[in-house]
Amino acid sequence: MTEQAVVLRLSGRLDADGATVLGRELDLRLRRADERGLQLVLDMSGVRHVSSTAVHTLDVHTRHRAAGPVLITGATPQVRRVLTTTPLPGIRLYPSLEGALATVGSVRTSRTPQPEPYQAEDTPGEVFGLRAKARTSGIIGIAQGILIARYSLPAPADAFTLLRAASQRYNVPLRVVASAVVTAPPPLSEKLWFPGRRRTPPPALGLPQADPVDLRDRRQVLRAVLYAVVTLGDADAAEIHLTDRVQDEALALEAHHGLDAAYRDCLALVAGPPAVCARAQAEGRPVTVADVAADPELAGHPVGRAALAVGSRALHSVPMTTDDGDCNGVITLHRVEPGAWLHAGQGADLEGLAHDLAAWRSWYRRTVVQDALEYLHAQGSGDG
Repeated sequence: MTEQAVVLRLSGRLDADGATVLGRELDLRLRRADERGLQLVLDMSGVRHVSSTAVHTLDVHTRHRAAGPVLITGATPQVRRVLTTTPLPGIRLYPSLEGALATVGSVRTSRTPQPEPYQAEDTPGEVFGLRAKARTSGIIGIAQGILIARYSLPAPADAFTLLRAASQRYNVPLRVVASAVVTAPPPLSEKLWFPGRRRTPPPALGLPQADPVDLRDRRQVLRAVLYAVVTLGDADAAEIHLTDRVQDEALALEAHHGLDAAYRDCLALVAGPPAVCARAQAEGRPVTVADVAADPELAGHPVGRAALAVGSRALHSVPMTTDDGDCNGVITLHRVEPGAWLHAGQGADLEGLAHDLAAWRSWYRRTVVQDALEYLHAQGSGDG
């Protein structure tokens, strides 16, 4: 126990048996912390392994505490990876116990006026899902119309069947296939959409982890990069926006960690500043906002209020820029405490990873997505 928080030190392996003990200890320590108006800090510097059962136990006991999260400190890279691959809204990760306690202290003594919380018109989560579905269905509908005209299909259902078959065969999200149909030039021959195209091996991703990543699997790559940037940047949350050719190169939210439905709905499609990701895209360089609450453009804007509502006070966005100077996305890191926190080495590592992801996305468009289009064209033309 400190004057600022209740600290529970964990060690060893949190396997199934350890998860049961963890659940009992969490109940006890959370009650003690709540009785004294303190936060609970879990020091995991001595933990060597965390099982999925233990992660579930953490989630069950903390998911309702997003406004007053449990702070986890000292996790090894392996443990941190496990804790960041599953959304855990009720916890926040910090590299050290001292850093977590400093955050507790600053929160308890801060006199900064708190802005009005972001309210997405008090919209329930179901409506956020409907909005996302509407954005996707519009693109799919346009693609269906193109395919009906191109292949003389009898009905929209037949066009949808073509899109779905290409999506499933090459593990490309349906909306990505649909977007490619809309934005790609028409097929150049009856048999091949892109005759004579050159195939190149995928570029390397400089991921600081040993586990292999299938570079043809879009979701797997984005998840791996999210974990890497959260770890490299000592971040509490992160998101990846990719440019959308259908929406005039607007930024579409494609992957995230630690961000709730209201935030994702607000930042689902970003057409320009003051969103920090759009600033980085427009300026072609990393952009840091040390304190969202004090930023004159963000503090009163919906995107700023959305960030503050999920507990993010500092943001850092890095554009994904290819060797040709094309920005095809932006990576954004979140921190719960205000202030510019990245040192030069971290910034360079993040820029390198953003560059690698930009090169990968360019390759993915030219290779995997075009493979899916070739298959779709063969099926639609009756050559499949």
